[in-house]
Amino acid sequence: MSCEHENMIKITETTTHECETCVQQEDEWVHLRMCMTCGYVGCCDSSKNKHARKHYMRNDHPIIRSVESGEDWRYCYIDKEIL
Repeated sequence: MSCEHENMIKITETTTHECETCVQQEDEWVHLRMCMTCGYVGCCDSSKNKHARKHYMRNDHPIIRSVESGEDWRYCYIDKEIL
């Protein structure tokens, strides 16, 4: 199934391997997710701060990808679907 929000993908790679917001707050994260619209890297929903989801809610950037080694999935918050 194709997601109609895939046209919002602008950035596919990152060299960032930390949640900058957690670092600023001197906090920890579980896994990292990258916004494929602007490249923001935030912590996942399993992390207490959920910065990736908060970024989506503030900016309406719906598609994220895992930044974890060995993972290549994408997810659309709007469709609630793994791409």
